[in-house]
Amino acid sequence: MDKASVGGLASGIGLLILAIAIAPGSSFAAFIDYPSLAVVVGGAIAASFIAFPIKTMLLSPSVVKKILFPKQQELQPVIKQLVEFAEIARRDGILALESKTKDVEDPFIMMGIQMAVDGTDGELMEAILRAEIQAVSNRHKTGKALMETMGRYAPAFGMIGTLMGLIIMLGNMDDPEAIGPGMAVALITTLYGAVVSNLFFLPFADKLGFYSKRELEVREAIVRGILSIQEGDNPRVLEQKLNTLLPQAARTQDSEAA
Repeated sequence: MDKASVGGLASGIGLLILAIAIAPGSSFAAFIDYPSLAVVVGGAIAASFIAFPIKTMLLSPSVVKKILFPKQQELQPVIKQLVEFAEIARRDGILALESKTKDVEDPFIMMGIQMAVDGTDGELMEAILRAEIQAVSNRHKTGKALMETMGRYAPAFGMIGTLMGLIIMLGNMDDPEAIGPGMAVALITTLYGAVVSNLFFLPFADKLGFYSKRELEVREAIVRGILSIQEGDNPRVLEQKLNTLLPQAARTQDSEAA
């Protein structure tokens, strides 16, 4: 579970509830209006169905799950594993790596090692691996675009709901006592749209973008590492090459640990 995402959501919701609780004259009942919620959330989802194919929309639950329960690889363990493979290849020959593929959990590393063991041409291997990276990047962009689209439509439907409320209110001007509550209800949809967009959908899109960048960095390291192994580079040279992808603080920690 991503503690930052869950903590951010809990904090954001908690602050809103606290603000309502301590504001003079406010009540929770004044901030609950199911028709307004249906207009904002339902409208944003309906508009997204128009913008995306059904298959893409059906991915929404898995996209949200990926935000809350990410399976991110750390770069340092990947570099360590690639250096170990380079040492084996240099000591026992690249064919010795075939026996190590059963220990590899990442299918991307396994594919690269298998191609290296099979003697695949270096340029062809790089082209295949980079095509795989591009496919992953495209999938990530689709998930991010889905969240961004919902985040963009939610405030728009909030405004639509407000206009609907104002029209209904103006149609009942013969009852002055109903104008105040009617105006409050009309404005709730704008509030709902802003909250849904800025506390859920847009932060979700930003977190997906962050995860995507991290994953692509790891895969770039894997491509460089496997090509280096196939070319027979010294493991220490390989390690130095891949460490350039790490932040300076992480490199310092590695050197101190060594």
